[in-house]
Amino acid sequence: MALSRTPRNKVTPPLKGSFPLDHDGECKDRMRDYMECLKKTSQNSRACREESRQYLACRMEKDLMTKEPLDTLGFKDLKPLPSENQPQNKS
Repeated sequence: MALSRTPRNKVTPPLKGSFPLDHDGECKDRMRDYMECLKKTSQNSRACREESRQYLACRMEKDLMTKEPLDTLGFKDLKPLPSENQPQNKS
């Protein structure tokens, strides 16, 4: 009996690419704050936007993801973080 092969969908990488895991726990507290917020709000991520922003900012500060303005990540309507007001070093 011959097995027929079904064509598989082409797998594409995420738009932002991959990023390293936080093996050293540099942003663990921020991640926990976000996860606690999700738990308290029945997984309502919109209610946890500030915690999410803090977590992403930490990851960028620790070079765990590409640095980019938080405005482009959907946080344009929130007040800037103190670290966002500092000029960025260009190497």
